[in-house]
Amino acid sequence: MFELRPETEEDWWEVEALYDLCFAPGREALSSYRLRDGVPPVRGLSLVARDGNGILAAAIRFWPVRIGAVQALLLGPVAVHPTRQGEGLGGWLIRESLDLAARQGWDRVLLVGDAPYYGRFGFRRLVGVEMPPPTNPDRVLGIALTPDAWQGVGGKVTRIA
Repeated sequence: MFELRPETEEDWWEVEALYDLCFAPGREALSSYRLRDGVPPVRGLSLVARDGNGILAAAIRFWPVRIGAVQALLLGPVAVHPTRQGEGLGGWLIRESLDLAARQGWDRVLLVGDAPYYGRFGFRRLVGVEMPPPTNPDRVLGIALTPDAWQGVGGKVTRIA
């Protein structure tokens, strides 16, 4: 049994340690991190999953970004502790957080990731949405949380300071 709750300031370093464990060294050199520099994750939407003993099992974060004149959420990172992988926690975090984002009034979410994995949650390749280089445009994916939320949206993704 797992408890899913919003990430708090007290969770920050433990979540960072999980990301360090799950991702290659130098993860913060990725272009998507330039959109996160100096910007706090979206409060109440970045989530942690803890087991019955309170041990961190998984985490997901969201960041506010702008594409032209419109706002969007940047999903990532999402990580599951290696001892908990294969239990469906990553998918659970993604589904629950997208539902929560829609309830909070967000219209669109983007990420940089693998289409075969994220496609099962409804993410599709975004044409004309430009992440900071060097990002492979085939890995820029988005999902509309409201009808036609990506219609006419394009341009460079920038951070919201």
